[in-house]
Amino acid sequence: MIPDNPSRAGLSPASEAELGALIAERFATRQPLRIAGGGTRVETGPVPGEVLSTAAISGVVTYEPGEMTLIARAGTPLDQIEPMLAAEGQALAFEPADMRGVLGRNGTPTIGGVVAANASGPRRLLAGACRDHLLGVRFVDGQGRVLKNGGRVMKNVTGLDLGKLICGAHGSLGVLTEVALKTLPHLPDRCTLGFHGVTVEEAVAIFSTALATPFEVSGAAFRDGSAWLRVEGLGPQMDYRRDRLLGLLKPREAEVLDGAATVALWRDLRDLAHFAGTDAPLWRVLVKPSLAPATARALQALGGEVSLDWGGGLVWYCGPGSPQAVRQVAPHATLVRRGGLDGPAFPPEAPPVARLSAGLRQRFDPAGILNPGLMDR
Repeated sequence: MIPDNPSRAGLSPASEAELGALIAERFATRQPLRIAGGGTRVETGPVPGEVLSTAAISGVVTYEPGEMTLIARAGTPLDQIEPMLAAEGQALAFEPADMRGVLGRNGTPTIGGVVAANASGPRRLLAGACRDHLLGVRFVDGQGRVLKNGGRVMKNVTGLDLGKLICGAHGSLGVLTEVALKTLPHLPDRCTLGFHGVTVEEAVAIFSTALATPFEVSGAAFRDGSAWLRVEGLGPQMDYRRDRLLGLLKPREAEVLDGAATVALWRDLRDLAHFAGTDAPLWRVLVKPSLAPATARALQALGGEVSLDWGGGLVWYCGPGSPQAVRQVAPHATLVRRGGLDGPAFPPEAPPVARLSAGLRQRFDPAGILNPGLMDR
């Protein structure tokens, strides 16, 4: 398992050049490496090799609020980036979660770890995922070569978009050293509509109705018998959208939360506070929203609890069940918190996808030294 604070042990190069030389040496000797950012995203299980941390490759390279672009080195803590953006009335639109509470860890989430995991929170259903805001990357591949792709604006991304490959690869194709991201204005006003005493089926029906409108719902989640819809924007137009949604969803009664309550609620939903404080296995399941009710019921039958995000496109399951049992009803399930379970964290790939993945790894990491076996564990 990658430690909570990988910078305190193992290898921690201070620059991209040092990182490239280190990986080139390991490529020549075929010695594996465990790549770590803050170690706060997924409990990967045992991965061979010495820990290689990017924590020392840190710092904001440039931030242009007028251009809404941020370039930062991979080890830059989110705790440094988010306040800087907020001071300019901006934010990372994809709303990455802080998984420390649910994983019981005290590491430091980094921007490189966010990109490597394609970490995307509740606002993904409106604003898109992390990879949709990625303008460019610099990384070191498994041979020690420094590669770069993209730029500071979307139109600079030509040819093969390597950023899309690196984002979500969890360090298995290359070690990120620098990322360029598009920022967006932080919307000043927000409210939440809460529908209580509903089933999973009723929650997904509420989401389907709301998300089919032009009223720009920025969050649609379900937990403990309550369905939540978030609306953000400027005061008058936000009020109009809220009222239209309330009218559309009648005769259901809704609780309306104000801005402060909305911020607190969606922080807890984003960070899975309802599944913190336990060691039970935690699964992240991607499904078609229309299949969310059946998937949730099948998972609950294993004896645990579920919550929904992304309008039903993301199901979280916390509870008992072997990897085989969970993936029998939820093939696209990732084991985020192991809770004593062995086996692969990531779901098996379909044969055509597996062949493509193997080809990419052969191209970028021919010696198989970067997080070897991670995506198979």
